[in-house]
Amino acid sequence: MTASSYSTYFKRLAILHRPYKKRLFLAFLGMIVTAATEPLVAYIFKILLDDGFVTKPRFPLWMVPVAVVGAFVARGASTFLTTYMTNWVSSRVLNTLRRQMFNRILNVPIDFHATHSVGRVINSIMFEVQQIIDMISKLFTSIVRCVLTIAGLLAYMLYISWSLTIVALVLMPLMTLVVRTTGKRLKKLNKDALDVNAQLTQVIEETTRAQQVIKIFGGQDYEKRRFEQSAEHIRRYSMRLASTFAATVPVTQIMTACAMSVMIMMALIQSSHNQITPGGFISFFTAMIALLAPLKQLAEVNGPLQRGMAAAEAVFTLIDSPVERSNGRQLTERVHGKIDFIDVSFSYPGQDKPALNGINLNVEPGETIAFVGMSGGGKSTLVNLIPGFYSVTSGRILLDGQSIEDISLLGLRAQIAMVSQHVVLFNDTIAANIAYGDSSPDRARIEAAAKAAYLTDMIAGLPEGLETQIGDNGSRLSGGQRQRLAMARAIYKDAPILILDEATSALDTESERAVQAALDQLMQGRTTFVIAHRLSTIERASRIVVLSGGSIVEIGTHDELLYKQGAYANLYRLQFSKEAINVEM
Repeated sequence: MTASSYSTYFKRLAILHRPYKKRLFLAFLGMIVTAATEPLVAYIFKILLDDGFVTKPRFPLWMVPVAVVGAFVARGASTFLTTYMTNWVSSRVLNTLRRQMFNRILNVPIDFHATHSVGRVINSIMFEVQQIIDMISKLFTSIVRCVLTIAGLLAYMLYISWSLTIVALVLMPLMTLVVRTTGKRLKKLNKDALDVNAQLTQVIEETTRAQQVIKIFGGQDYEKRRFEQSAEHIRRYSMRLASTFAATVPVTQIMTACAMSVMIMMALIQSSHNQITPGGFISFFTAMIALLAPLKQLAEVNGPLQRGMAAAEAVFTLIDSPVERSNGRQLTERVHGKIDFIDVSFSYPGQDKPALNGINLNVEPGETIAFVGMSGGGKSTLVNLIPGFYSVTSGRILLDGQSIEDISLLGLRAQIAMVSQHVVLFNDTIAANIAYGDSSPDRARIEAAAKAAYLTDMIAGLPEGLETQIGDNGSRLSGGQRQRLAMARAIYKDAPILILDEATSALDTESERAVQAALDQLMQGRTTFVIAHRLSTIERASRIVVLSGGSIVEIGTHDELLYKQGAYANLYRLQFSKEAINVEM
């Protein structure tokens, strides 16, 4: 990480703190008071020794406990003020950073998640951002308070004996050398440790999500090894960090001890020439001992600083990730649903071979277009271009005669409902999942959508009906119930364009018949795109498009394509023979 990167990140963090400058000022005042109490305590010792023990006290004795207790009360109150205000500001900045990261995750393109694992994203939002806050708190409280304390103590020490203070000052450049030497190693170790932490987070996330697969395929030992390897890597990095960091402190203390030895010898010589009083020496020695704590804290700041800057690089890289386009005009009315693919080609980032090549297709409003073909033929890629999940490499896609690139993504997607084979549900109620995305849910529409998706009987058997919590991704529901709930969500949206990507793949035969009837009703008057491997579910489609290698090889109705005895007929015979074998078995 370059010096310019450090500067950039600190500036961005400073901007985040700007709204809270009044509270930071109060924290700074608290630090000043705390720093001022350090030399004040040393001065009290000087007065007590020179004017209290050596000679008869020239002050009322009751002032001693008042001064001592008062100094520590002021110190305690100022420390509390600093700690409270610093944490108040840090918690706000933490939430701001997490909010910025989460908002960016909501707006990044789909292909972002192909290069960023779930574990790494979670690690950045939950843990790396916390390291930034720890760094800020450490820097603000330790550096500022320590610098103020050191300045106050050094000023007092110079007042007592400038020659002894010069010896103490020799310590500072030596400490700087030690800190700089260990700093480079700490920076690299912290960056590597963040990557290892992300790997462990990924293992935990995958293990939690894939419990059924792990159990059925006996993957417990494999997952244990993955976890133990990642945990061991973290342990090793933490030990390297600890050893590098721990070496800084004893070296600093040894240098301090050497300086103290020289100062004690010099003080004895000065005392023999009446250049310093016993109280003055004890007061100086007290201030010097008090100086060790802030010096040690300054030496320890380098660790959190390097961890925080490594985390800041990851966090701000995520915050700065490119987002989906925000241009385009809004659609104020419901579209008719006419979609035209004009010489559309598409290649995934980093791949030379196109996933789609020269697609030309005109779809009239209300038509049902079914895409079939072998896996990898481009079916899902083609339908994912319609809602703008990806932008075409070349060619155009028109919606009611206008390019979808000229329409805002928010307006475009408002016209589309989608049901995928990979059902995504939220840990909320059935009603909330059906009306997902609607800020003002309509209860009557929710009930109608549930009825149309044949969920009424299932809901009636639940203790809380539509208000029943369904668990993480609908874990309390069966596969067929989850699929029908996703369909109810699409029915509720009532969009003019409908995309069904293997929408009945998780259903048994009986459930499929029930849902197919609902889908037939849902598809009426809507432009529908269907991807289905079970060809029996698309026999009534307006047209069937056969894709192979990213290109259209056949278009026609079910009967027309069977009559041609081409690619579709081969697929149909192959599937029919497999189903016949399964029935016989």
